[in-house]
Amino acid sequence: MPEYTVVAVLSLAAVVTLEARVLRTGLLQTRAYWIAMAICYGFMIAVNGWLTKLTAPIVVYDPDAITGWRIPWDIPFEDYLFGFSMLTLTMLVWDVVGERQEVKA
Repeated sequence: MPEYTVVAVLSLAAVVTLEARVLRTGLLQTRAYWIAMAICYGFMIAVNGWLTKLTAPIVVYDPDAITGWRIPWDIPFEDYLFGFSMLTLTMLVWDVVGERQEVKA
């Protein structure tokens, strides 16, 4: 199996498990989270589509490292998984650190 795909799937599973079993912030159940994700993905699709377009790629992926599924505008499917992991982990850490600072104040 392509290693980029494996790492992307593992990162997604790790972040969801971290939230469900350790942090339990409830972030994934909020409307604000999904609106923020939609906004971030909108910009990600525009930028990533330009960087990875197959007609003139700026970023080139090893074809053996990815599944080859590209949606839309030639964006590798794995980039969506990594985007989810990075954005969600950042928001989770933000929530946890913010709660700790509120408790201290």
